Amino acid sequence: MAQKFDVHILGCGSALPTHKHLPSCQVVNVRDKLFMLDCGEGAQLSWRHTGLGWSRLGHVFITHAHGDHVFGLPGLISSMALMGRTAPLHIYAPSSLRPFVQCVLANFCVGMDYDVEFHAVDTMRHALIYDDRSIEVWSLPLQHRVPCCGYLLKEKQGLPHIRREMIDFYGIPTWAINGIKAGQDWQTPDGQTVPCSRLTTPADPVRSYAYCTDTMPTDALPEMIRGVNLLYHEATYADAECAMAKNYAHSTASQAALVAQRAEAGQLMLGHFSARYDDESQLLHEAQSIFPNTILASERMCVAVR
Repeated sequence: MAQKFDVHILGCGSALPTHKHLPSCQVVNVRDKLFMLDCGEGAQLSWRHTGLGWSRLGHVFITHAHGDHVFGLPGLISSMALMGRTAPLHIYAPSSLRPFVQCVLANFCVGMDYDVEFHAVDTMRHALIYDDRSIEVWSLPLQHRVPCCGYLLKEKQGLPHIRREMIDFYGIPTWAINGIKAGQDWQTPDGQTVPCSRLTTPADPVRSYAYCTDTMPTDALPEMIRGVNLLYHEATYADAECAMAKNYAHSTASQAALVAQRAEAGQLMLGHFSARYDDESQLLHEAQSIFPNTILASERMCVAVR
């Protein structure tokens, strides 16, 4: 069974919160490690509905310095201190957000028992900015009214799966299993060599998730995320508001679908909806006419990356 790689939608609206949508925020669960993408207003309340533990959140990735993507951050930092957090919290964001974070810490979070570490992200470079044993996070340069970047989360290749029936058949001890997963053959007591390929099945295919908001279409993005399993792309406007989308450096649903098509994505999820739409089905239909495997984001939704 594949390990967890789930996207929890905490907010998928744009600048103005509505009765239906909160501003941008997501939590990605990768093998029980939690990564937050943007932190708009209402993030804490939405988090409560996920059932996820706060202590497992170690890294927050902010796309840009607009309020609907960061106004939830002061409350989040403060609440974690109230709950007794001691582990560091790492924030990755454009350098323009450093003064904002410093102001929050200096005025509202004095005497906390944990550190907040700020990592400036170069929004002009597609670069590896974080990795551990299970995942890499890459920056994705986007085109908006202020310096902005999306994020690509790429699972690292796991080890092959042990065929338990073959382990039992050859009487292989537990201490040898890690070596077999790493590619070692097994030598039986009578000198027979059993190749590891007979003792294992292939590892699960690696999965990836791209979070792209806020941006107008760019020629470079599809290549940077080529073959991504799940793409979240802003669809602030319908096609009829194409001129408005260009003026405010946003995308329409059809433009998001074209990005997914050119990137050969597995699935497209639309979000960052303008408050002007009470019903986003129009956006969905416009995108699906170009890229059929499209869904709409909504609060409390959990989407498995496959």
